[in-house]
Amino acid sequence: MGVTNLPGGPPGLDSEPARPVIEADGLHKTFGTIRAVDGIDLSLTGGRIYGLLGPNGSGKTTLIRLLAGLARPSSGSISVLGTAMPSRPLLAKIGYMTQGEGLYAELSVWENLSFFAAMSGQRDPDALREILDIVELGDRRTAPVVELSGGMRRRLSLACALVHRPPVIFLDEPTVGVDPVLRYQFWDHFRGLAAAGATLLVSSHVMDEADRCDQLILIRAGRVLDMGTSDEVRRRAGTPDLESAFLKLSGIPGMDGSR
Repeated sequence: MGVTNLPGGPPGLDSEPARPVIEADGLHKTFGTIRAVDGIDLSLTGGRIYGLLGPNGSGKTTLIRLLAGLARPSSGSISVLGTAMPSRPLLAKIGYMTQGEGLYAELSVWENLSFFAAMSGQRDPDALREILDIVELGDRRTAPVVELSGGMRRRLSLACALVHRPPVIFLDEPTVGVDPVLRYQFWDHFRGLAAAGATLLVSSHVMDEADRCDQLILIRAGRVLDMGTSDEVRRRAGTPDLESAFLKLSGIPGMDGSR
């Protein structure tokens, strides 16, 4: 899919352990009396897909905005690629896809993509054409966004987040409204990005996407419940599936993994 190698990829067999690409220490974010992020520590290395799993309102979007440098924490620290966040210069190395489509409805697909690419320093038309082909919008490049379906707008939002080939990528529920075939293609591309060295943090409340991730971060009420592979999480919870594991780790009475 034309994925280029990125710095900070997985270490070789004889390499020293990879340095964390994303770090958070004692991270808190409050809105009045609401603790949206409540004491989170993270150390994420490159070349991996991290799944941020939790129900709506669990703090996923707030955490992503903090890590991406789009909001300031109430306390704690964040670094991305060794730079303390927030950092305006580092935004050119970060890809961020929001839950909502931050697109300009009256502009065309190509005009939207060109604008967001230029904001991150990407002006290579071949790169724009390549990402449009990946999200299957190459034949709609002249169409105004207002004429696109919801699924097409999601595809364009993803293209805008990836067009500058960032080494750090935050995707907030990227597959919502996407058909099953294209969702498979999205995840195939995500895997290619990770293989090239990128670090991806992908949020979802759909548990069946969890097995596509290298590592999981289960979050509820602004706190991390568990981290690890899907097998590790299930084993520690003593449950047959991730949904039961999440419920048990949440401390909900009666949720012991039995059916």
